[in-house]
Amino acid sequence: MKKFFAEFKEFISRGNVLDLAVGVMIGAAFQTIVTALCENIITPLIDLIVGTIAGKSIEEMTSVLKVGPIDFGAFIAAVINFIIMAFIIFLIVKAFNKLSSLKKKKEEKEEEVTTKTCPYCCSEIDIHATRCPHCTSELKK
Repeated sequence: MKKFFAEFKEFISRGNVLDLAVGVMIGAAFQTIVTALCENIITPLIDLIVGTIAGKSIEEMTSVLKVGPIDFGAFIAAVINFIIMAFIIFLIVKAFNKLSSLKKKKEEKEEEVTTKTCPYCCSEIDIHATRCPHCTSELKK
């Protein structure tokens, strides 16, 4: 069970999964803007234009077609909702990136130094060596 959760954690921590999730969420929020624009602004305008061409008054059109007035408030609310949603997603991604960079820094720090350079022949040797295997010089600790 631990292996399953470890694999899931690795899968989630990949950057492309986060990018895909952000894309889906932004797309869904943007769909709300498009729907609000069509239902509350474009459709009533088209209905009014068609009614005017047909020679009917606005009152007759609204009663026959059950078309309300243009609702800019609903459209503006959808835009504000989108902006808030995008901002929250931005904060989540920013926090995730910060956490990722901290994790990488921690991994880099945890890597222990296992070699050193011989001061006499400049060869790379084990950190615990007391003599250089290349030039046989005695090394200071």
